[in-house]
Amino acid sequence: MSGGGPSVHASAVKVGTRAVLIRGPSGSGKSRLAFDLIMAGRSGVLERAVLVGDDRVHLATVGDEIEVRPARILAGLIEIRGLGIRRCDFVEHATVGLVVDLDADDAERLPSAESLKTSISGVEIPRIPVTRGYSPLPLVVAALTTTKSSSSVNPSGDCLKGNGNHMNPTIATE
Repeated sequence: MSGGGPSVHASAVKVGTRAVLIRGPSGSGKSRLAFDLIMAGRSGVLERAVLVGDDRVHLATVGDEIEVRPARILAGLIEIRGLGIRRCDFVEHATVGLVVDLDADDAERLPSAESLKTSISGVEIPRIPVTRGYSPLPLVVAALTTTKSSSSVNPSGDCLKGNGNHMNPTIATE
């Protein structure tokens, strides 16, 4: 798709090899979660995390994947509440591996399998719906660093320390 595909109101951060696409209404905390993910990468809680874009990004279908790119005018800029617009490192593009929907109406304590996936241009992607007022960072870290207990050979090993040792291959590849 030329021009990078349609522009959407969202933020994205590349964590390891895949991007986390953050959607939600204005004021829901998209920029905050993006910066939290970058900081989690810097502290070693997650693999290296780099901004793709904040506030507006372009999505395009590439083969059977969705690629995200920064809006050209906003590339390398992120809003940090209390500091304003700041410049930071960014990547030109990344493949979306996880979608986080902030202030989601279907967020539940034990979500249905259907609510844990979404489709963008016909491509199915793992999804985390987050209710208003709930911190999304722990959910995203858990999704990126643990596996489902039902598919785990060693359930007690799900939360062992270490970066990316138990990453779900459907969300991020090592």
